[in-house]
Amino acid sequence: MPLMLVNAMRRALVEMRHSTRATAALQALTEQDPALAALSLWCQHRDDDGILLAETRGSEIRYGAGFGDLPLHEQIGLAGHHILHVALQHPGRMQAMAERMGAEFAPDIWQIGCDALINEALLAAGHALPRPALTLSNLLQSVGAKADAGNPLAEWDAERLYHRLKQSGGNGAQNARQGSDTAALARAHAAQSGFQPDFTSDEAAADESAAPDHADTGDWRAHLARALSAGRTAGVGLGALGLRLADLPQPHIPWELVLRRLLLRATLQRPAPSTARPARRWLAQAGLAVQSGAPLPAWQPRLQAPQASPSIAVALDCSGSIPTEVLRRLVAETGGIARRMQARLTLMVFDEDIRSEITLDPSNWRQTLATLDLPEGGGTDFRPVLARASALSASVLIVLSDLDGPAGERRPNCPVIWASPQAQPRAMPFGHVLSLAR
Repeated sequence: MPLMLVNAMRRALVEMRHSTRATAALQALTEQDPALAALSLWCQHRDDDGILLAETRGSEIRYGAGFGDLPLHEQIGLAGHHILHVALQHPGRMQAMAERMGAEFAPDIWQIGCDALINEALLAAGHALPRPALTLSNLLQSVGAKADAGNPLAEWDAERLYHRLKQSGGNGAQNARQGSDTAALARAHAAQSGFQPDFTSDEAAADESAAPDHADTGDWRAHLARALSAGRTAGVGLGALGLRLADLPQPHIPWELVLRRLLLRATLQRPAPSTARPARRWLAQAGLAVQSGAPLPAWQPRLQAPQASPSIAVALDCSGSIPTEVLRRLVAETGGIARRMQARLTLMVFDEDIRSEITLDPSNWRQTLATLDLPEGGGTDFRPVLARASALSASVLIVLSDLDGPAGERRPNCPVIWASPQAQPRAMPFGHVLSLAR
């Protein structure tokens, strides 16, 4: 164990208003897991008689009376659990997700996913946790999700896992509405595993704001990189595993904002030249030319506002697997753009051909979607909807699909946004591919 890290740990214990209950566990981390010990230096540790075991509030970890009753090896694992909550910025990311999702956000599902990710990493590193413990592998199995058999931690981050746990089951859009409730399965498994919420995103509960910004995210990525490097050098603990963690904090732009930018760019009404009337600048230059006997200047047409309103076409692949929640949020975002831009919104339901075409009214699109009859079965062919979007003179076409089908080589006469629920969508021959997985 590097002497510098040990001395820094001791200075932190003395200088800060430090937890006496966690002292033994944090000191033991310097030998058992240098990566977690280094990360613990960036956290604040406090005792709190008002809680049972431990709780994370922003960058502060509080230890309850029951923490001291645990055996030392479980104290080490539980302290590491909360250190990773802080290092991975789970409280702040939960607050950001709550602001993004609004009333639909389920904080318990978020915390279930975060706890499963952290416990999976700690157990893989050889740490002990109070039993029973919620793990990522068992959680995914309980909801029927497939995971990388080698390292599920490299595949799932907190945001993607949250969306997977929140979506309904089923293999198609219609089945997604009628399928089993994945969130209920996750809650039932978490209850059997002894899950209890153990962190909060409440800014008032911490000494500093819990909401992460890009600077904080960059700092924690640097802390994690240095800490894992120290662990690899020591050859023990979390760093020695050489695991690739997908849940590392990183700046991320939600897909809703990306979609909003693309739609605004596509539907922005730009003035067009009118050959029927000259520009005022040309009239002034022509008048001066006539007075002075000079030749007339080159013709300059006047710009006029476009007469036709923009239109947005949305193509829903009924043979794909678009989760209900993702469909609702995407159409809501699209409907919001349509209202602000005063654009027409046309929904096309298709598989190998267009099965139905509906003009969505901004005032009742929710009711329309709730009663929408979606056929199932068949393959997927994007060529009919691409041709129809050109015929409708759409300003932009959004295709909701798993992108498994022929698109042809002929581009439509409008921009195309391919929206897929997959984390790694396949490349398309043209247009912008947007992942809805996060």
